[in-house]
Amino acid sequence: MQSFSRIRTALAAGLLCGVLALSGCSLLSEESGGSSSAGAGDAGAGAGAGADAAASPEADVPYDVVPLLKPDKKYFGAAVEGAPNSMKGIDTYTRMVGKQPNLIEYYAAWGDGFDATGVRNAWREGAMTLMSWEPFDTPVADIAAGRSDAYIKEYATAVRKLNLPVVISFADEFNGHWEKWGTKNVTPKEYVAAWRHIHQTFVDVGASNVIWAWSPNIVNPVKSVELKPYYPGDAHVDWVGLIGYWTIEEDNAFDSLFGPTRDQVRTFTEKPMILLETGAMAGERRRADIRNLFAGVAADDDMLGFVWFNHKKRADWRLEASPLALKEFKRLAADDSFGFDVRKP
Repeated sequence: MQSFSRIRTALAAGLLCGVLALSGCSLLSEESGGSSSAGAGDAGAGAGAGADAAASPEADVPYDVVPLLKPDKKYFGAAVEGAPNSMKGIDTYTRMVGKQPNLIEYYAAWGDGFDATGVRNAWREGAMTLMSWEPFDTPVADIAAGRSDAYIKEYATAVRKLNLPVVISFADEFNGHWEKWGTKNVTPKEYVAAWRHIHQTFVDVGASNVIWAWSPNIVNPVKSVELKPYYPGDAHVDWVGLIGYWTIEEDNAFDSLFGPTRDQVRTFTEKPMILLETGAMAGERRRADIRNLFAGVAADDDMLGFVWFNHKKRADWRLEASPLALKEFKRLAADDSFGFDVRKP
C-alpha cells in the first residue's frame, strides 16, 4: 500500500492537466443498465454531491480514498437485488433493518460496462459501491497476457472520469474449486499476474479512486489451498475481503468461522480486513449467529465491517425470511459504531 499511496499522491499533484485529456476518450457506457439525470457533478474530491464538476477545479484531482481505507466506524454493507442501479431494494432494506447501508455490493461479469449510474445512486445516499468483478467467460491467463487490455483501459478511464470512490474485488473465492477462475483452472501465478496487470492499468490511467479488495473464501472448506501464493502483494491490495457464511453444519463461533483464514492471512500481510460477503442460514440458530457476527466484527479493530448477502441463492440468506432473527439484527444494527456517511468519513 505504501507504493500505491505514493502513486496516489503523485497523481493528485501531477495529473491536473493530463486528466483533462482523458475526459475525451472513448468510454464504456456510464449508464449501463439504467439512466440518470445527474451529470458528472457527483464527482470530485472537494465537490458536493450535487455540484457541477465542470465548474469545480477540485473535480480534476483524483478522489482521495485514504480516509475510507480504515475509518473510525465500521462499514455496514448489504448486497440486495437490483442495487445499486436501482436503490429501491436498498431503501426497503433500510426500512427493514433501521439503518442505511453505506457499502453496497453488486456483481458484474468481465466484459460489462462500468455502472456509473449505480455508483452515483449509492453516493447520493451516503454509500460506496463494491463491485465483485467475475471473469466467467474470459480465462484469467488471457487477462494476464494482455488480451483484455482495451476493455480494462476503457473501464478504468470511465472509473477515473466519474471520480467517485469505488471498491473492486476481482475474481473472488479464487481459492475454491467451484469457480471458473478457481483452483481447477487457474494457477496462483496466473491469478497474481492478472490482478497486477489490471491494477497497473488503472494506475496508468490515473484511476486511483479505487479501493482494491483481495477476497478469498474462508479456508475451512479448502484447507489444502495456501493463500499466500495467490496474494498480489501489499502494493496492489488495500483490503482483504473474507467470504464466509454461518451454516448449520459448522460451529458458529466467530473465531471458528473466520479465525483460521485471518490467522493465515496475517502471516503475510497486515492489510485491514472486511467480511466482503456473509450471512447466516435460516433456522433456530440464526439469532445467535447474527449476535456472533456483530460481536466479532466489533471486537476486532482490524475488521472494517461486513456486507450482508441478502439474496436467496442456494439457501435463503434474506433477513426477512426469519422475523425473530431480523428483530435481533435490527437491534444490533442500531449500534452507532456500525455505519456512517461515506461522503464524510
